[in-house]
Amino acid sequence: MILDQLDAPVILAPLGGGPSTPELAAAVSKAGGLGFLASGYLSASSIAERIGATRALTDRPIGVNVFVPGTGPTEPSAYRDFLGRLAAWGASTGAPLGEARYSDDDWEAKLELMVAQRIAVVSFTFGCPDQAVIDTLHEAGSEVWVTITSPEEAVHAEGAGADALVVQGSEAGGHRASFADQPDLPLYGLLALLSLVLEQSALPLVASGGIATGRGIAAVLCAGARAAQMGSAFMLCPEAGTSQVHRTALRSETGTALTRAFTGRLARGIHNEFLDEHSVAAPIAYPELHYVTAPMRQKAREEQNAEQVNLWAGEAHALARDAPAAEVVRQLVADAQAAAQDLARRLPGLS
Repeated sequence: MILDQLDAPVILAPLGGGPSTPELAAAVSKAGGLGFLASGYLSASSIAERIGATRALTDRPIGVNVFVPGTGPTEPSAYRDFLGRLAAWGASTGAPLGEARYSDDDWEAKLELMVAQRIAVVSFTFGCPDQAVIDTLHEAGSEVWVTITSPEEAVHAEGAGADALVVQGSEAGGHRASFADQPDLPLYGLLALLSLVLEQSALPLVASGGIATGRGIAAVLCAGARAAQMGSAFMLCPEAGTSQVHRTALRSETGTALTRAFTGRLARGIHNEFLDEHSVAAPIAYPELHYVTAPMRQKAREEQNAEQVNLWAGEAHALARDAPAAEVVRQLVADAQAAAQDLARRLPGLS
């Protein structure tokens, strides 16, 4: 098990959409954690290049995250009114918009690539692949981790043959990893979800959501996790591909909120004009709305316009450090050890 081989119980979150880079993944792995590459929104050939670049930087294990496609295109009637709303807003603000379309994110080609590349850990978001896919990855020597957001999803993933569960609490930045988005999507806080999943599954758990400090790592380890997956904590590192406008927002104390406005799928980001203006009206329509707002978001990043960018971030983003990734890992581990020692002093008889 990869988790048994790590010197640091630190897992780099995939960070799809820009911050993920070979340099960041390699730095975390070299520092004793497990670096991940995001394959979301990239072609299979593009992620193959990034895998090669990462392996040129380290011979330590790495992981790759893959999006599980949904059941098919969203019925256009579900988002037609919202497109009209965005068109009117775009005309008044000058924000460019794209066309709604469906994509399976190069699913089959990416699965073939994962098998051919024999990736140490392949993790899945937005669903659980069927047992045949998991079996094929096992035959290639890969561990399969499935990101879950509820006890029911944990049971499903274990039944399909997953090796570990990434337990994502509602504090996490970016998209909710839920197998299916829905209006009444359950939102469990991380510590509560860890406790519930521990009662349902014997699989190793990786905790994700709002963890930005060594004390946070110590807390989830005490709660039953084997490691902590952290995203926002690494987004200010020089190795990260985080845009400048996003870096500035991460350094602020502005709060976060859940929204479907940018992509049609529930995600946590820092408050800005677009999020606040359109979240209430936004429908469930992923990935169609992702492609609609992509031109606006790209232009906003280029122009340093924080009001029209999806500023994905966890609830503790203000605690992120602007330091090299290896230094961040070392400090996190040292602080987690100090927190554990403090706990030992607080609990009589604990050694």
